[in-house]
Amino acid sequence: MNSTVLEAIKKSAAVPSVPQVVTRFLEVMQDPNFAYENLVKALSADAGTVSEILRLVNSALFGVRNKIVSLRQALTLLGPKRTRSLLLGRFLVDRMSSKQVDSIDMSYFWRRSLASSVIASRFAEKVLPKYRDETFISALLADIGLPILADALPNAYGKICKRYCPQGKPFTAEEEIEVAEVAHGQVSAMILKYWSLPEIVANAVNLHQSMNPGTGDAESVARILNASDSIARMLCEVPDQEELIRVCTDATAFAGLNIDTLVDLLPSIESDIEELAEVLRIDVVPSSVYAIIAKTIQEKLTVGAESA
Repeated sequence: MNSTVLEAIKKSAAVPSVPQVVTRFLEVMQDPNFAYENLVKALSADAGTVSEILRLVNSALFGVRNKIVSLRQALTLLGPKRTRSLLLGRFLVDRMSSKQVDSIDMSYFWRRSLASSVIASRFAEKVLPKYRDETFISALLADIGLPILADALPNAYGKICKRYCPQGKPFTAEEEIEVAEVAHGQVSAMILKYWSLPEIVANAVNLHQSMNPGTGDAESVARILNASDSIARMLCEVPDQEELIRVCTDATAFAGLNIDTLVDLLPSIESDIEELAEVLRIDVVPSSVYAIIAKTIQEKLTVGAESA
């Protein structure tokens, strides 16, 4: 890792600043004995943030029967960790969505990130439920280093990031380091540390491009991130069917799961992505490709299971 390059990127205008209300909220959460009243006080300092949290908690994603009108109610329902994930995700998405990066299709970027976060969250429920929320936010933001690098180092990184597109040739961390001296996972991890996300999030994101991340909780999350991104890539294009099955099967196994787990979540993948996009206010073009690819995977895997 080239610390000099990372530090230069961190100080550049490409890195989004941390809102004061987020900083205060995270400071309170760092105390293991924090009181809910202190969280409420920290968030209440910004009326826009309060409004945003109430909008999030009353969204279809959480299916509450009675409208939540109190910030304390919202925090109680969501829990501090999920509130942190949604709040940080919303702020970072808002700042990253305002960027205009010529070499990256940001609509494709967010479609893929949303798909990855939905898959990763469901995978974590099976293998690492304790860190489900951390896995969700890690997957959503694991690739934010891509537009940051493209913005900060357009000449050096342009040829690599142009491959981040439908039918684009996947690239490795080693290829990124060769042209830019850092990989996008390292940049993403740096930004998440700067935004004071939990250590496990930054560590997992830093490792998510590796095919041999090691063992431990952060490493297990990294495996899920790697797997969910590989599957998300398939869901965001129309790949060869043999490649589709191979990638999805290998990725699910890499995350430590049976392929049936992926088959079970596919019927709801499109609606889950749409709901999450609405919650985070990400403007993505609705795509029937999700449903087509999901159906193909289901049919192929079902046939494979029956013949086994």
